[in-house]
Amino acid sequence: MIQRDNYMQRLDLVRDKQIIKVLTGVRRSGKSTILEMYMQRLKEEFSVGDDQIHHLNFEDLGISSLQDYHELYDYLNNHLVVDKMNYIFLDEIQNVAHFEKILDSLFIKKNVDLYVTGSNAFMLSGELSTLLSGRYIEIHVFPLSFAEFLPTMNNDSKVQAFDRYLERGGFPFAIELNDSQTYHDYIDGIINTVLIKDILARRERGNASFVEELAKYLTDTAGNLVTPRKIAGLMTSKGVKTSSATVTSYLKNFTDAYLFYKCDRYDINGKKYLTINSKYYPVDPALRIDLLGTKRPNFGSRLESIVYLELLRRGYEVYVGSLGNLEIDFVAIKDGIKEYYQVSLSVKDEHTYQREIQGFQQINDNFPKKLLTEDHGYYNDNGIEQINVIDWLLS
Repeated sequence: MIQRDNYMQRLDLVRDKQIIKVLTGVRRSGKSTILEMYMQRLKEEFSVGDDQIHHLNFEDLGISSLQDYHELYDYLNNHLVVDKMNYIFLDEIQNVAHFEKILDSLFIKKNVDLYVTGSNAFMLSGELSTLLSGRYIEIHVFPLSFAEFLPTMNNDSKVQAFDRYLERGGFPFAIELNDSQTYHDYIDGIINTVLIKDILARRERGNASFVEELAKYLTDTAGNLVTPRKIAGLMTSKGVKTSSATVTSYLKNFTDAYLFYKCDRYDINGKKYLTINSKYYPVDPALRIDLLGTKRPNFGSRLESIVYLELLRRGYEVYVGSLGNLEIDFVAIKDGIKEYYQVSLSVKDEHTYQREIQGFQQINDNFPKKLLTEDHGYYNDNGIEQINVIDWLLS
């Protein structure tokens, strides 16, 4: 089993605290496995007994009767150990109608520590968000980071492993699939399940072909600024008539299903957030090869996507930096501290290097400025750090 120590540490920090731990993320990113690992950790590291751990996965048809929230509450309530802490793990809880009532009822029990997972942001909207405001913490689960992926590659060098990561991504089970066709079938199954169950199923008149075309477009243009109006115009030109409002709605569905992440713009000089023009990044490199097939790979876009997702993993708020006519790939903010990032495959050519650092030179503050490339070595040019991207991902 692939170790995911960052998630174990985060769960340790909130263990036995009266707050609901909500693990969210795209399907098959490893949420259920993280719960299983943590249940084992509770037994081995904290001497928690089997009778104190209650685990239900609502993708299991064998417990379909418990999808009635009254039945579920009675079942859990009857199995609680009265004089000890009970650890309740509810997997894919969004499959239970009115699940928010269950969470609210369990939350008020002093001897319950509650962990739940879900595969779309819809579960954290509406009534649940209102009912449990201030009572839950959301932990985003992503497919494997490169640091998690590397140990699975046996004797491959870091560079060889990174090339494979760029190509095939980090969905945990997919790395075990060496046969190319089996791998493609598996990734295709994930994407289709998300498109159908998490997007189309929530729309009264969903358009399957439109959804697929939009997913392809967002994957192909990852790292480019887009607007709903521009996308609507492009789709219409291809014979798929639509509107900006419809595109906006579908984009929200994509981000709610964690298939894509939206990166808004930040005016560095004006120190304000901009809502016009955004970038969208796929949750994993695997989307490109599945949705776009043999189309010539845009390695710069892939590298930028990997850096963006790594910054999210590390707990940053991430924006596209706007600086007049210039752009900074990412402004990463955490605890009031900013970091600026540019991403480039190589800056061995002096002209390319000067182009990449031009934006950094216009920033009038002393926050860190980092240029990530595949070039070897580390350099510091008047406060601008040039760092090998593999070293940065493993730092």
